Amino acid sequence: MKIGIKHRLFFIVLTASVIVAVGMMLLTLWSIGRGFRQYVNNVERERLERLATSLEASYGQEGGWEHLRDNPREWSRLVLQSVPERIAPRWVLDRLQRRLGGRPLAELLAPQNGTDLGEGDEPTMSPALAQLFQLRVFLQDADHNMLVGPEDRDPDLKQELLPLRFQGNIVGYVGLMQRKRLVDRRQLVFLRQQKVTLAIIAGFMLLVSALLSRPFANRLVRPIRALAEGTHRLAAGNYETRVQVERRDELGQLARDFNRLAMTLEQNESARRQWVADISHELRTPLSILRGELEGLQDGVRQATPEAINSLHGEVLRLGRLVDDLYQLAVSDVGALTYRKEPLDLAEVLDEALEPFAQEFEHKGIALQYDRGPDTGRTVFADAERLHQLFGNLLENSVKYTDPGGAVEVRLEYDGGRARVHILDSAPGVPERELGRLFERLYRVEGSRSRETGGAGLGLAICRNIAEAHEGTVAARTSPLGGVWITVDLPIEEH
Repeated sequence: MKIGIKHRLFFIVLTASVIVAVGMMLLTLWSIGRGFRQYVNNVERERLERLATSLEASYGQEGGWEHLRDNPREWSRLVLQSVPERIAPRWVLDRLQRRLGGRPLAELLAPQNGTDLGEGDEPTMSPALAQLFQLRVFLQDADHNMLVGPEDRDPDLKQELLPLRFQGNIVGYVGLMQRKRLVDRRQLVFLRQQKVTLAIIAGFMLLVSALLSRPFANRLVRPIRALAEGTHRLAAGNYETRVQVERRDELGQLARDFNRLAMTLEQNESARRQWVADISHELRTPLSILRGELEGLQDGVRQATPEAINSLHGEVLRLGRLVDDLYQLAVSDVGALTYRKEPLDLAEVLDEALEPFAQEFEHKGIALQYDRGPDTGRTVFADAERLHQLFGNLLENSVKYTDPGGAVEVRLEYDGGRARVHILDSAPGVPERELGRLFERLYRVEGSRSRETGGAGLGLAICRNIAEAHEGTVAARTSPLGGVWITVDLPIEEH
């Protein structure tokens, strides 16, 4: 069965919540148990210190430990009095002492199974009774000889000893065997309640997590589902598809990128349709003229005069130029144009490109001003033939689209690691809003720069491809002379 991303996210979040909740509960239980045992040990240490103070006072009064070794009841009294009053008030201790009837603590020993002691039997303590403070405390003399306390101490138990001093000398030690575990019923009840409470809290957290995980997963998957549906529509050719951007995270960025992709595809599809329509229009015009003139010759309307033959030849040449331009543009678009790059002096290339047009500028009465810049000895890594084609197309446009009596200015300059060729012409100009479209395929500004001049609107598109193949750019802006200012920017070769 296929599991959707929504359910996967739900189970991932729920699993993570279970791990966190269980881990937190276990750590909290461990911390509570450890902290509670530490608290009990601290209370017992405080009680041991109170007992040490009482023992030091008793030693000073009696002058030794014989009264405790020979009188277990006195030892029991001192041990009971060591309980802090905040834990057991004095009247509780007095009642406990009366209930014991003054019996020493050793008499609290009982058989484990509750039967009477037989002859030779040793009294033993129940596990709970063995954890009592009274039965884990002991007294030693200055040489660590046992005076009062259990003889069969467990060597594995940790023991805490406090020195007893009289007049600056150590006269004995009072010790306590640390308990192995908590056995007091009230303490165990308290810990059990904490465990139950923590379990309830963990269960409640898991329930809340399960309730929140599903809407969280739905919210996270909703934009993904919208993107998937949009992708399906886009793949079906519906390039007007857009998805709504509601987030600012990675999914929101993905949605914005999707919309940009859809817009680019829509523009490309529109350009493709316009491209096909423009090519069809460009081819239909000379073909219609050829057909009309040939049919006129066939019907005898026109005579096969040299003028008619020249007209047909002109239309064939125009059609041939259009086909050649289309071919050049097609192969440059796919990168099939061959480039034989080598270090070139850009000024020399520009000189050679200008030479064939000098007579045309003069014939049309256009003043040509050429500034080849300083001789810096810097070169560009380029293909000389393609640069001739680039500058030739630009100069040919200047010749065609500059009114007689106008002016053309050509400048070469260097700026850092770039070389720039500027070609400025006089009127007629191009509206500023149309300048950015001059390098589009088959685009022409009707009127001032029209089909009557013989162009098909492909030369500048080819120029752009050649410049980009040399890691450069070509751009157009308004010329201060009244026409168009073309700038070709190329990188200078680093030595």
